Amino acid sequence: MITGLGGATIWSEDLNKLLPFYRDVLGLAVSIQTPGFVVFGKPDAASLGLGTHSEVRGYNADPARHMVGLLTDDVTKDWKRLKDAGVEFIEDPKDYGNVSIATLRDPEGNLVQLLQLSR
Repeated sequence: MITGLGGATIWSEDLNKLLPFYRDVLGLAVSIQTPGFVVFGKPDAASLGLGTHSEVRGYNADPARHMVGLLTDDVTKDWKRLKDAGVEFIEDPKDYGNVSIATLRDPEGNLVQLLQLSR
């Protein structure tokens, strides 16, 4: 029986095109790093991986096909910090009732959502 999400991976032609954005700009902590692959988050929880893949080339031509959701405790604060750092947002923070969402693009055009769950 499937019991939950173990993680998601974003593949790139070159890991080094994405790693500085996720680590330095978004501020995600690296938990595992090997040549061509890195994992953010705790190994025993849902995690995000980035890796180099031989079948991936260039900028994402279909960025809405999948989106990674990153949890935040203050979507407006993180939106402002990242916007000030030059990150491109395609959706500013919006309240959807049980969650507030802001959507951004990474350097290869992949969509990433910042999610603040309502308490």
